[in-house]
Amino acid sequence: MARIDLNAITQWITVAAQRDGANLPALVMDRLGIGRRRALALLARLVAAQWLLREGPTRQPRWRPGTLKQVVHRYAIDGLQEDLPWQRDFAPFFDLQPNVARLAQHAFSELLNNAIDHSGGTLVTVSVRQTALHLQMLVSDDGCGVFERIQRDFQIDDPTLAMLELSKGKLSTQPDRHSGHGLFFTSRLADMFDLHANRHAFQFRGWDRRRWHASRPMAHEGTSAYVAIALDTERTLDAVLRAHSHDGAGYAFETTQVALGLMTGPATGLESRAQAKRVASRLQRFRRAEVDFSGIADIGHGFADELFRVFPRAHPALELVPVGMAPRVAAMIASVQAAA
Repeated sequence: MARIDLNAITQWITVAAQRDGANLPALVMDRLGIGRRRALALLARLVAAQWLLREGPTRQPRWRPGTLKQVVHRYAIDGLQEDLPWQRDFAPFFDLQPNVARLAQHAFSELLNNAIDHSGGTLVTVSVRQTALHLQMLVSDDGCGVFERIQRDFQIDDPTLAMLELSKGKLSTQPDRHSGHGLFFTSRLADMFDLHANRHAFQFRGWDRRRWHASRPMAHEGTSAYVAIALDTERTLDAVLRAHSHDGAGYAFETTQVALGLMTGPATGLESRAQAKRVASRLQRFRRAEVDFSGIADIGHGFADELFRVFPRAHPALELVPVGMAPRVAAMIASVQAAA
C-alpha cells in the first residue's frame, strides 16, 4: 500500500474543504486513488492535526478548513499580473483581520511583482499558510537570483554587500519603472522576513528592527522570499509607510537604517575608508540615516573619519545618526566629529 504524503495533501485540502466540504471524502478518493475507508481515515488525521474541522451528523458530516490553512500555486511568469492571484487564488481561503489582510496583500504583491519584473525566470511558486499564530508566505522563482542581478547591474560582486545596499532601500535594477521601495517596506511590515538567493540568505526580525543577519540558505535556484506576520499584530501598512518619512506624518521615503553587522565577521572589522564609502553609498538620497553599530566593539579611525567627518561635510542636508554604539565606538566617532 503506497504511503500518502500528508504534507502534499495540506497544500490543497484547504481549498477543497472550503469549496465542497460535504463531498470531501469523494474528492480525496478520486484525487489520491484510494478507497472510502482510507479516505475517511486520512480526513480524521487531518482533523486531529487541525487542518480540518468535522461538523454535522455522523452519517452526513461536512468538513471545513481548520486552524491550519494552506494554499499553494505555481504560475508561468510570462504575462502574469500580480494582483489577480491574491484576489482569486489566496485571499478567499484565509480568515484575517483587516489590517493583517492589507499587510499580507501588500507583501504578496511586492514579492510577486519582483519575481515578474526582476527575476528573468519562467516560473514562480507561491505558498501561503495560516497557523494558530502567523500568516506565512513563501514566494520562489527560478530566475537568476537577486544578488546576481544586483552584481550584473551595480557591479557589486559580494552578496553581503549587495544585501547591505538592498537593506538601505531605494535600490532598483529598473529605476524607470520601480522606486526600490518593495523589499525594504515588505521586510518592515513583517515579523519575520528571510531572503534566499545565489547560495546566500539573510533574515530580518521584527523584534530586532535595525539588524539583518546572515542565515542558512535554501537549496533552491533563483530567489525565495519568506514573510511571516502575526495574526494578532496591531501594525498597519499606513504606520509602516509613515514611519520612514522624516516627520512620521507623510509617505515620502526619507529615512533608512544601515546594518553594519552585515559587513563584519570574526576576521573582518570596520577599519578602512573604502568600507566607510560603501556604507555611505546612496545615503544622500535620504534625509536621515541611522547607522547601527550593534554588536561591534571597535572601529578604525579611517572608517570613522570618512563616514562621520568627510561624508557629512559633502552632504550637509543628511542627518547621519550612529546608534547601538559600544563605548570605544562612541569615543572614536566623537573624536572625529570634534575634529570637524
